[in-house]
Amino acid sequence: MPRTIWSGAISFGLVTISIHVVSATEDHSIRFHQVHLEDMGRVRVRKYCEVEDREVSNAEIGKGYPLTKDTIIPVLDEELREMPLPTAKAIEIQAFVPVQSIDPIRIGEGYYLQPDGQVAAKPYKLLRQALERSSKVAVAKFAWSGRERLGMLRVRDDVIVLHAMKWDDEIRDPAELAPEAMELTDEEIAEAEHLIERLSRDDLEGPEFTDQYTEAVAKLIEAKREGKELSAPPEQEAPAGKVVDLMAALKESVAKAQAFRGEDATVHEMPKKTVAKKTAKKAPAKKTAAKKTAKKAAKKPPRSA
Repeated sequence: MPRTIWSGAISFGLVTISIHVVSATEDHSIRFHQVHLEDMGRVRVRKYCEVEDREVSNAEIGKGYPLTKDTIIPVLDEELREMPLPTAKAIEIQAFVPVQSIDPIRIGEGYYLQPDGQVAAKPYKLLRQALERSSKVAVAKFAWSGRERLGMLRVRDDVIVLHAMKWDDEIRDPAELAPEAMELTDEEIAEAEHLIERLSRDDLEGPEFTDQYTEAVAKLIEAKREGKELSAPPEQEAPAGKVVDLMAALKESVAKAQAFRGEDATVHEMPKKTVAKKTAKKAPAKKTAAKKTAKKAAKKPPRSA
């Protein structure tokens, strides 16, 4: 059973549901220590005070906000805990929205919400079933680790899941990263759609969705522990060079996807007199996402960590 990382309540109108929060995910990555290669001694990071030029203990370390280069405002943990935030002890539901209205880039770590005892079980089940029937998710505010956060509540099986979310001003504008305007033929788009269709599936089950890197590292460590020679890695295909013929690359990709699935790898013939066709006219009225906007949002003060 995962440990409780936060205890509080869900505030649903006038209904209060006592809950425990546990992590919904596990990290199976292999961890390494930093070592001195000559003698395998551990290399550790020590905390030094640059004023007194000495190592300090954790009990001597606190938080400070850099107001200027030479001025730091101390902020105590007790002061942060005593701030009058209604979300400090409760996950306050603000609204219910269609999940499609939330950009996935805003959604972060997931946590399971567990009802705290039999008294909380009935309102917990009520909220869970109401969310399921409405086909919506709840947007809430909560405060953890000295900062207020935005969250999304959804249902997974019989459990309510809380996802931490980014605030609007924490999402960078991607407009300047978009490529320049260019013309694509209908045949190129159709072949790309054909490739998507060939690579589509209903689940994420299969060896291609396993962590092969962690498995390889585990085998490497086991081989070194037993003093065995490391086997040579299989030869990889050289990466393709610059794509000159986009249509040919799409057709080859479709053929490989079909062959991988054991399907008929027949490549569709491209309609005649379409490859050499170039669009001479461009719509001057259309604006591209690559153009920089003339106005930028005013810079907001940094959020407290």
